[in-house]
Amino acid sequence: MRVRLFVACFNDALFPGTGRAVTELLERLGHEVEFPVEQTCCGQMHWTTGYHREAADLARRFTGVFGADVVVTPSASCAATVRDAYPRLARSAGDPALAEAAAGLAVYELSEFLVDVLGVVDVGAYFPHRVTYQPTCQSLRSLRVGDRPLRLLRAVKGLELVDLPAADECCGFGGAFAMKNADLSVAMVADKVRHIRDTAADVVCAADNSCLTHIGGALSRLRGGVRVMHLAEILAGTERR
Repeated sequence: MRVRLFVACFNDALFPGTGRAVTELLERLGHEVEFPVEQTCCGQMHWTTGYHREAADLARRFTGVFGADVVVTPSASCAATVRDAYPRLARSAGDPALAEAAAGLAVYELSEFLVDVLGVVDVGAYFPHRVTYQPTCQSLRSLRVGDRPLRLLRAVKGLELVDLPAADECCGFGGAFAMKNADLSVAMVADKVRHIRDTAADVVCAADNSCLTHIGGALSRLRGGVRVMHLAEILAGTERR
């Protein structure tokens, strides 16, 4: 199958390794991965902060670049924006062409694509570490990915998966929320980090690097030795490494 990778601007700027991991993983499973160089931001930050006209412009660009192709992204929050916000943006802008284009999109978060589209749980990964999983708010509440990431992680050879207490609680990032409500955001991530450390995990993983950045910053200040990794990076690991 040919798939097109939407890497998300946050990953493109700060975490290029995540995009490489997705590509390596999908190619290992026998699929062709294309990266449209014309891609830019999906418009999530514009949409959530009230710049709906600008968000609609980015939505038009996104639909023009990706069209009706199968699109995979390592960002649950961006996948949720495309699927949930684009139809609303089209209605708000009175743009039937955008509404039609948005309806034709097939955008999947990575774990959704692997489990639901490819029907794969064991991707041949090897990662000999103790891992806990943080379900980010967008993956949990907007996309409702459920236990798909956990099923993938349980199939990784050598990996010990441990439950995260209060996993459904927000880490406190929330994009602009962390900047506008800094004190509350810090209190929320302090709770999250306490729960992570209680698991004695070596690694905490998630489907959004934005949340992992917030959690990782707090963990680094405690010098607790817990690493943060995107789900794709774990799934891309093999015994040959």
